Amino acid sequence: MKRNQQKFNLLDPNTTENQLKKKAAVFLLLLGFVSFFSDFTHEGARSMYGQYLSLLGVSAFFVSFIAGLGEFIGHSLRLATGYIADKTGKYWLMMILGYSVNLLAIPLLGFVNPSFWQIALVLIVLERVGKAIRAPAKSALTSFTAPYFGAGKAFAINEMLDQLGAFLGPLMVFSVLSSNLGSSELKNYQYSFFILGIFAVVTIVILFFARFKYPRPKEFEERKELPTLSIKKNGKFIIYLICISFLALGFVDFPFISYHVTALKLLDLTYIPLIYSIVMGIDAISALFFGYLYDKKGLLSLCIAIMFSLFITPLVFYGNNIFMIFAGILVWGICMGAQESIFKAIVCRYVDKDRRASAYGVFGAVFGTAWFIGSTIVGLLYDVSKIAIIIFSSLAIVVSLVSAIFLIKKEKTTSIL
Repeated sequence: MKRNQQKFNLLDPNTTENQLKKKAAVFLLLLGFVSFFSDFTHEGARSMYGQYLSLLGVSAFFVSFIAGLGEFIGHSLRLATGYIADKTGKYWLMMILGYSVNLLAIPLLGFVNPSFWQIALVLIVLERVGKAIRAPAKSALTSFTAPYFGAGKAFAINEMLDQLGAFLGPLMVFSVLSSNLGSSELKNYQYSFFILGIFAVVTIVILFFARFKYPRPKEFEERKELPTLSIKKNGKFIIYLICISFLALGFVDFPFISYHVTALKLLDLTYIPLIYSIVMGIDAISALFFGYLYDKKGLLSLCIAIMFSLFITPLVFYGNNIFMIFAGILVWGICMGAQESIFKAIVCRYVDKDRRASAYGVFGAVFGTAWFIGSTIVGLLYDVSKIAIIIFSSLAIVVSLVSAIFLIKKEKTTSIL
């Protein structure tokens, strides 16, 4: 018993700073492996959503609507799940429950019949609900290692492993679709969902091991002093929420981009998961770059990420040129890597560890609500005018950039951080 206490008690005065850093590194890697296999699963699935729904006979509006609704529910629920995680301290329970719902919904997609395509929409939303349950807790756990590596690097390392899985998952899907295991194109997609279910189980096994190894990871941050500003009274955090909400409003999700490529018939459908796989590899590299950039340059990295986002819709929706669309998808991957590393790291800048899961819940709810509104508007504009999509998206992202610049100026004038 004494041995176990020494193993798990991170506050033991005999534990040196170097030992704590090593423990934090192992803990961060375990979280990274969980992210690797989970993203292998759900990003492999997301690479098929647009095409799969199209084969099931779903309209453009419903594809965009369900992508936005999934993000809206998946993010808005984080208000509650983040609060619960902070209030109860049951970070691991939230993770296990969330990953179970998040990942096990995916193999069930393989059973959907075209006559009941609505079930596929429900499962896609359910997958996002699972992410809502576990996301604030996971972000909080990752943030507890920030004192030893820097918030940008901690989230960048996690995102790099995350996106490595997101790279290999769609690649596996591409190989399955190319091999024609099924008797039809629809069957090939369904077999891909079944195979992804295997990696869902692996994810949950690793998660249980991490829970056993580090039952109290919050103790990593006990020796470090971080900002103690509350959520409601933190003006900078509110400005930051405004900034990311307008970015989400104008940011187009990949399932809708893949639907657009499918509608144009410029590319064989089986190559879309391969393209998504490549983009996830770019996402991983981008996450590392922007994570390190954030630790060096702070909020300037946020402005750079937002400026990159301005190029996505013009490249994807202006004209029917496959090379322009592919360039737009590559920029989309760069922006996703930046978002996943620095956006979460910035939350650590303003909120102390006891409120952090709640802060990630607020962050997710605001981001997801804006994403849902933006996706719905884009879906309605799609059959009206592609130029209107570009204008709407660009205006929203410009407002986001102005907000980020204002936030930088506010920090300089107050000089609190």
